[in-house]
Amino acid sequence: MRLIGLTGGIAAGKSTVAARLAEHGAIVIDADRVAREVVEPGEPALASIASRFGEHVVVDGALDRPALGAIVFADADARRDLERITHPAIQARVAERIAAHADDPDAVVVYDVPLLVEARVPHAFDAIVVAHAPAEQRIARLVELRGIAQEEAERRVRSQASDDERLAVATVVVDTSGTMEETIAQVDELWRAIEEGTAW
Repeated sequence: MRLIGLTGGIAAGKSTVAARLAEHGAIVIDADRVAREVVEPGEPALASIASRFGEHVVVDGALDRPALGAIVFADADARRDLERITHPAIQARVAERIAAHADDPDAVVVYDVPLLVEARVPHAFDAIVVAHAPAEQRIARLVELRGIAQEEAERRVRSQASDDERLAVATVVVDTSGTMEETIAQVDELWRAIEEGTAW
């Protein structure tokens, strides 16, 4: 098994990279999806979130994501508290899924994790791929494509690791500042290099 960490700032096009790798045959473990699973009704993490942030962030037994997001994006201490609740649960579930492929020498497992740098993810990656577009461009994408207010977009980008911090851990950088076709072409080239054993 080869284990690849995939990361990138919000609106950097990381999901596009992950989807293309999956099309080539990679086994993609999506940290955001796992993060949603561990706060589903009945999960211990959901009860801990309600205890820390208030019962109003749980509506009809389910997490009210916009309500929680409004709190944690505006308050660094609150965000760290949320991470202390959710990260151990996420990491344990991800470790189980990675372990399921450990004995397959041909498996390429991609752990798609936005907060790889911030969370200091404990897995021993063979390589880290960073989907990169400059912060200013990502802010513009949030405003233009997702309809987020400029100030909120800037706050969300600032709440994450800096471009320099992400690039510092990169084994491979996929430049996502161009067209979709240009991004896909880079991912295709990366996959060829992975198959040939020359990617890193």
